[in-house]
Amino acid sequence: MRQVTLTRKTNETDIEVGIDLDGNGISNCETGVGFFDHMLDQLARHSLIDMTIKASGDLHIDDHHTVEDCGIALGQALAKALGDKRGIRRYGACHLAMDDALIRCALDLSGRPYLVWGVDIPAQKIGTFDTELVREFFQAFSTHGGITLHVDKLHGINAHHVVEAAFKAVARSLREAVEPDPRRADAIPSTKGAL
Repeated sequence: MRQVTLTRKTNETDIEVGIDLDGNGISNCETGVGFFDHMLDQLARHSLIDMTIKASGDLHIDDHHTVEDCGIALGQALAKALGDKRGIRRYGACHLAMDDALIRCALDLSGRPYLVWGVDIPAQKIGTFDTELVREFFQAFSTHGGITLHVDKLHGINAHHVVEAAFKAVARSLREAVEPDPRRADAIPSTKGAL
């Protein structure tokens, strides 16, 4: 059962996250931040992880706390759902093209969080959404999910395409990494015997 529901409540945000690693990519995300909901939907659909996120935050200030705290909660849910990581592939990688944008992602569900972010987004805003929050989300997600995550933009001139391609590339890489490995179903994928 690789399903988890958890809550995170602070003075700034109140978040409930539910994920099913063996889902079909069904998404029900309501954060109050429209563009971010659209990106979370892409993350769910292309990873095939069923994902529910209900968040209320201090949007009267800005979107920062809501976006970052969703990354924290989602990372925590992922780590919990993976358990000891027995039988997973562990690694995932993807080159994802979306029109003018080409994003490369590689990740390792190592338990050692590290983000390398080589994505220059060519606009500060997409609608009302601050694009600097994309990195903040992935920093929180990788830190609390125990993920070594490398994301690089190889091409891209349209900010929407660049950001959406980044979410999709991470999703496809995540899909590969969390999938059961039929050749090592009972093994923890590390020579250390633990992740």
